[in-house]
Amino acid sequence: MHWYTDVIKKYAVFNGRAARPEFWWFVLFNLIIALVLNVVVGIIAGRSTGQVVSDLYSLAVFLPSLGVSIRRLHDTNRTGWWYLLIFIPVIGWIVLIVFLAMASDPGPNNYGPNPQNPDVGAGGMQFDPQTGERLSPTPRFDPQTGQPLAPPSDPPA
Repeated sequence: MHWYTDVIKKYAVFNGRAARPEFWWFVLFNLIIALVLNVVVGIIAGRSTGQVVSDLYSLAVFLPSLGVSIRRLHDTNRTGWWYLLIFIPVIGWIVLIVFLAMASDPGPNNYGPNPQNPDVGAGGMQFDPQTGERLSPTPRFDPQTGQPLAPPSDPPA
């Protein structure tokens, strides 16, 4: 639920980055809330009233939806102007969904640090966003041979 409330708290924030979970959980919660409002109010007060209430909810979350979408595009190192693809029927929607579903840039990009791994570049613990495997902060080399060394293993539990 915090994914939804975090986006609502950033009501009209269009700068920075939004990780995939933040974006997709917000989309899922929005869909569920709109459907529940439509069905429940539709049963209680009539179908057209349910649709009106659902539409009012969608209007109320328009700016947070736009903001999280733009921040999600920033996370893939794309400008928010790519969101205008939504106005190109079918092809634009498909391209936009692909952009929104792409993996984050692993480190900092033009729009800020990685929201899932903010320590990248700061010498902290680093993880691959795709596999979750620990990454070495900087490549290490054997001083005598010049060959790359294996990343340090996790300490025993």
